[in-house]
Amino acid sequence: MANIQYYDVILKPLITEKSMNSMSEKKYTFLVHPEANKTQIKEAVEKMFQGTKVAKVNTMNNDGKTRRRGNVFGKTAKTKKAIVQLTADSKEIEIFESL
Repeated sequence: MANIQYYDVILKPLITEKSMNSMSEKKYTFLVHPEANKTQIKEAVEKMFQGTKVAKVNTMNNDGKTRRRGNVFGKTAKTKKAIVQLTADSKEIEIFESL
C-alpha cells in the first residue's frame, strides 16, 4: 500500500440529497482515496477541520462501470465513499454550512 498523507485522503465532499438530509445528524459524506482505511479517514477529517471529533466512519467501495466505445470495452476508475459521523459535542464542518 502506498504511503498516503492525510491531505491526500479526502478528495472532495459528496453533495447529494441523501447526504444533505443526514447532515442534521452530523453525518458527512466524502469521496476518499481508494486505498485509505478508516483510521486514516478519521485522522484526515480531524486534522483538516479543526474542532471536529469523529465518532465513527463507514466506507463503501464502488467498482468502476463497464463502458464501451465501438468494439472496445473498458472500465471507469474505482471510487470509495466515506460517511463520517461526528460526536455530539463536535464542531460543524464549515464547507457544508453555506449549502
